[in-house]
Amino acid sequence: MTARMGRARGRVRVLGALAVATSWSVVFVGAAQPAAADTQSKQWYLSAMQAEDMWKVTTGEGIKIAVIDSGVNSSTPSLQGQVLKGIDATEASGDETDDYSGHGTTMAEIIAGTGKGGGLKGIAPGTKILPMRIALGEFEKEMPSITVQDTVNAIRAAADSDARIISMSFGGFYSSPQEHEAIKYAESKGKLLFAAVGNEGHKENKEGYPAAYPEVVGVASADRDGKVSYYSQHAGTVDVASPGSNVPRWCDTSFKSYCDGDGGTSAATAIASASAALVWSLHPDWTANQVLNVLLDTAGRDWEDGVRSKYLGHGLIRPSMNVLKGKGDPGAPDISPLTKKKTTGAAKSSEPSASTSASPQPAKNGAAGDKAVAVEETNSSDDGNQLALIVGVAAAVAVLGGVAYAVVRRRKAA
Repeated sequence: MTARMGRARGRVRVLGALAVATSWSVVFVGAAQPAAADTQSKQWYLSAMQAEDMWKVTTGEGIKIAVIDSGVNSSTPSLQGQVLKGIDATEASGDETDDYSGHGTTMAEIIAGTGKGGGLKGIAPGTKILPMRIALGEFEKEMPSITVQDTVNAIRAAADSDARIISMSFGGFYSSPQEHEAIKYAESKGKLLFAAVGNEGHKENKEGYPAAYPEVVGVASADRDGKVSYYSQHAGTVDVASPGSNVPRWCDTSFKSYCDGDGGTSAATAIASASAALVWSLHPDWTANQVLNVLLDTAGRDWEDGVRSKYLGHGLIRPSMNVLKGKGDPGAPDISPLTKKKTTGAAKSSEPSASTSASPQPAKNGAAGDKAVAVEETNSSDDGNQLALIVGVAAAVAVLGGVAYAVVRRRKAA
């Protein structure tokens, strides 16, 4: 893997212990779990995070989240009316609503699912999803013409959209100057970026990108006891931990049933992104820095404040501390809690070099969402603030180094 660029995060030491952050237990003790063996009863983290109580205050309304992933099937019962116009950066057949693995759709439901039809309930069911399809895993191997530019274009498109949060439940062991520039551009546009640290902590345990970029919130996976999941990578890139163990997912692209198993750091990233949406919807005038400051300040931990654990970062994410109790210091609006640097200033052009134009495809929106969680339907054709942009998708990479990178890199869902 390439040498990592300095992660200037302003913390002088880390904790190496597999500590239990006793935070979920504070809200989990005495919480009865549903006896029914349906999909929603397996979403144990909803009770642990006091989701039902938070939804009485906010469901994340007014916040849009760009999900950069395998695409989002907007026709599942739980996502009908939740998905806006996005982009397909792959230049493959289909569009951003053609999910080639089921992974992106799972992430979208974990964030914004209404639960309709017995589907997954999202932590922030009042949010809307902007799907950004890129090539991951086996799909990437089948598309040899795809280079790093698809991720770069997706990140820049998300930066130019009115999504406030960018959720990236994928990663790879190789960094790219173009990708990092896109990340920095998104930060300069006021976006809050989350990425999965990876699921190979019990194997290679290398730094994974984009989570390893200094401007991105690296998310680890934890179980219902508040312990880090055994597979969650801990290579110095963890900023916060979120539920990931035993989170249901779509089994395949038939979208007929959910499977048990670990959602991993992918699910953890989606839950962290949704948690940020809940806080931001209550404080719409806050900057990304202030929302993140509150999430880190209120994270559950049993160690000294300001110290970053190697495995759990600042601790277990707890949006209820702000939503229900008003806790958390937002801090300075223009200082990143990650880099400790100013994030204001003129942004560079969003246009990637050597690109051609491709128009985004509309999502297939359906009926209104579940009234039980107060989700108001927003049809993509009626939303004046939805994504309206033209994304340059590179047909080829002229620089030799870019070609070499395309050969050796392999990104996959986390």
